[in-house]
Amino acid sequence: MKTCDVDFAIVFPPTRYTLDNDLLTTEQRQFYEENGFLVIKNLVSHKDIDEFREVFEKVCKKELTAPGMVVMRDVAIAKSEYVPDQKAITKVQDFQELPGLFRYCSLPQILKYVECFIGPNIMSMHTMLINKPPDAGKKTSRHPMHQDLHYFPFRPADRIVCAWTAMERIDRSNGCLVVLPGTHKGELKQHDYPEWEGGVNKMYHGVRDYDPNIPRVHLTMEKGDTVFFHPILIHGSGMNKTAGFRKAISCHYASSDCDYIDVKGTTQENIEKEVIELALKRYGLESEIALKDAWMAKGRVVQGERNNL
Repeated sequence: MKTCDVDFAIVFPPTRYTLDNDLLTTEQRQFYEENGFLVIKNLVSHKDIDEFREVFEKVCKKELTAPGMVVMRDVAIAKSEYVPDQKAITKVQDFQELPGLFRYCSLPQILKYVECFIGPNIMSMHTMLINKPPDAGKKTSRHPMHQDLHYFPFRPADRIVCAWTAMERIDRSNGCLVVLPGTHKGELKQHDYPEWEGGVNKMYHGVRDYDPNIPRVHLTMEKGDTVFFHPILIHGSGMNKTAGFRKAISCHYASSDCDYIDVKGTTQENIEKEVIELALKRYGLESEIALKDAWMAKGRVVQGERNNL
């Protein structure tokens, strides 16, 4: 009796949040599609991280500065590791004009993963080095649960990704990232300042309503580990219960094929108002500006071509 040869094809579910590539394994793509984040172990060398730390220390000592760079202090901290005037530096952001830190955003090993999520035309849009301080007892070292897309006036969201690298071991004791897997499949929610005793840091908006029963995952990471995550993924971080400062460096990337949007009349109108007020106060601007103007000024091409952004 003659038998028939039958070819069986493995059918994978359609992908929305990752692009075809030769880097991510099938398991990694499926994990990101389902959960909205992916941790890559030991991606950034200790040598690079130590160099970023040295630059940060010089910024804290006011030995280095750069146009547009924002140095932030915690609302409740009165001392720091490096600052001579005893004002705690909790975050340095928008360091696109400081080569010693901006080099992180163009590391080849970072960009090859970023391309898997947003394509070859890659722009650095938002840069941060976070120096989470020891909590002063008022829980202000927490970062409320939020979605990064709340701050971004460009779309589509699926062509935006964050790379966040631990600069030392990070766990629940010093305030690791907390993510709500799968929430990237939802929509951008209303954000406001949380009503926390002791106050909250500037622009630390949080999701107004989310289901507290959604399982949380605490990301324990070693020095050099990097997590990539979607801008609609709900995430935050807990208190730093240790005596030391917890450091991480990050960059939000977007495809230059994204487009700017007008956020007036949307849930993002409150953050636009706050950004405009800050710009008027800091730079004395008199002409009317929009949220997208701030992002147009600090976006930088790190791979490929600059198209729409």
